[in-house]
Amino acid sequence: MSKVQFHFLFLTSVMAAADLRAELSCSICLSIYTDPVSLPCGHNFCRSCIGTTWDIQVGSGAYSCPECRAEYQERPALYRNRTLSNTEERFRPTETEPGETGIFCTYCVLSPVPAAKSCLLCEASLCDTHLRGHSKSAEHVLTQPTDSFMERKCSVHNKVLEYFCCEESVCICVYCWVSEEHRGHRVELLSEASEKKKENLRKVLEKLRPEREETERGAQRLQERRREVAEKAAGETERVTALFRDIREQLEALEKRLLSDISSQKEELSLQLSDLMEQLEIKKDELSWKIRHIEELCNMADPLTVLQERESHGAADNEGGRERHYIKVPAVGDLDVDLISETLLTGLAAIVTGVKGRIYGQEATDLLLDINMAGNHVSVSGDRKSASYSFTNQHRPKTPERFQCFQTLSSRSFPSGRHYWEVEVSESGWWGVGVAYPSIKRRGGQSWIGNNNKSWCLCTWNNNYSVRHDRKDTNLPHVPSCRRIRISLDYEAGRLSFYELSEPIRHLHTFTATFTEPLHAAFWVGRATCVRIIS
Repeated sequence: MSKVQFHFLFLTSVMAAADLRAELSCSICLSIYTDPVSLPCGHNFCRSCIGTTWDIQVGSGAYSCPECRAEYQERPALYRNRTLSNTEERFRPTETEPGETGIFCTYCVLSPVPAAKSCLLCEASLCDTHLRGHSKSAEHVLTQPTDSFMERKCSVHNKVLEYFCCEESVCICVYCWVSEEHRGHRVELLSEASEKKKENLRKVLEKLRPEREETERGAQRLQERRREVAEKAAGETERVTALFRDIREQLEALEKRLLSDISSQKEELSLQLSDLMEQLEIKKDELSWKIRHIEELCNMADPLTVLQERESHGAADNEGGRERHYIKVPAVGDLDVDLISETLLTGLAAIVTGVKGRIYGQEATDLLLDINMAGNHVSVSGDRKSASYSFTNQHRPKTPERFQCFQTLSSRSFPSGRHYWEVEVSESGWWGVGVAYPSIKRRGGQSWIGNNNKSWCLCTWNNNYSVRHDRKDTNLPHVPSCRRIRISLDYEAGRLSFYELSEPIRHLHTFTATFTEPLHAAFWVGRATCVRIIS
């Protein structure tokens, strides 16, 4: 039988198998029948498929066939189609299971059987049965089942690719090897070249596996970090929510207090005004009576009567119009706006103080500079809050603690906890603020804060911010726009943050580290610059 005939019979068998599969497929699930049953109209379905369909139709008044729409007033009994069931049981084993290649034996034309190998010379695929009778000669190269035979052959000579040219890194056939193109090149059998490449790949695997494991560990650490961040965010959300709830309660209490004070003042003033108004009404009534009496006297014709009434109406007091007595309205106080404002400011200040305590924890309000550490060209103010450059040598005693450069530390240290302090710096010039261990060197270039692994520093240089640690500088994108800086320290978390208290507040930088010693606030000043601690 010729190869063309084999292919024709193979295609015919495949088409027949496809037609048979269509006949054995349920029109509801579109898969091979499972427990096929027949309806009175003659159509067949899986028992579970038609059962589910009719369960949905319950209450609609009738049951219908999904294929021809034939209706039944009562739910028909389902009878197993034994002939169809037997046929699908014989057909099902020939179906390709998931994970198989889907390539069938070229010679199993009546019932397709999955191929076990493909012969590149014959350009045919063989099942286990036909493989046993296949030629074992070297020219019949067997591979995994494939339908792309041309990819396994030389595109120039149409011969099986058997060799690998090491110079060109291409697979070639025997004719390519002796051709002008590959003459003199180092050539190996595909199997030998494949083994060498596998060996190289194994070496790569030896390097990649530890790297993958480290990557997995890194991913796990990041996953844990993400979980920690989520937990901390939830805690911070709860804390901030509680904080604002308390602030609202305090503000409402302060509002009620102020409104009550205003109301009390208003009531007190209203009572005073009411009393005065009542007194004036009485006075007005007296005057009205006198006016009427005088008018009556003026209208009397009897002079004796008029003259006898002189003492009773006090007309003599106004005789000749020489004197006039005006009724003065008594002075009444006003709302004490100053008291209201002072109560408001005091209440708000108390709320802000409480909020700061809850946000920052322990405040460094008593932070002072240590004059015993200050360099001789550092001038320390009398309150030990300010450090500035001194052109005059201070001639302080030489001690192991004193810096040789223009800087100093705080007398207070922070061995734990959360703290913050604020400083006011010169508008121009060079200065630096940060923290340092007490073990920092006092002399030499490494004694400057930031120039060693024992200190962390924010500084300005040429009107730009930069941060420094262990002699490594990082320029920041921010241009100084405010003279006030806040330094925030969370010792246990290993965070040191710098903020510019501009409007709005700007976060400048955060160092992360594992602190191993108590930390002191650190300051250095350049020529004509000053740094002051704000309490």
